[in-house]
Amino acid sequence: MENTIETVYRLENPEKNIIKFATGTQLRYEDVIKEVFGVACINDLHMMIQYNKSFQTSICNSYGISEKKITLDKIIRIASKADMLTFKQHLIENKQNYQQDQETDPVENTTHVNRPFDTIIKLQEGIYQWDDSNYSYSAVTNGA
Repeated sequence: MENTIETVYRLENPEKNIIKFATGTQLRYEDVIKEVFGVACINDLHMMIQYNKSFQTSICNSYGISEKKITLDKIIRIASKADMLTFKQHLIENKQNYQQDQETDPVENTTHVNRPFDTIIKLQEGIYQWDDSNYSYSAVTNGA
């Protein structure tokens, strides 16, 4: 029984101020690259980094680096636990704003977040499993 553990990636387009999280499967089979960067595939990003001056400048400004230091992993990388905590906070804020717009009680279940990815995911720090009790991913320990 082989289950593939999905890796979660963080994509950032500093030129358009977009940050998005996606699994490897979503990167391969959905239009996530196009949504974030406006190009069809990851291979096109190399050209964009090389020839799109405003995109280069936005990356340099965002990371405080020179053009020579721009690499693909600045804009697409495996997400970290800190990234996921920021993502969770963003989801909670969006939910609160939605509830206020719908004139529902914004206090009710504001910390509840629907599971955004598979039950088990891979981040920079290792393997994480969804915990329904605190609506977040917790590190999986090797206690076998």
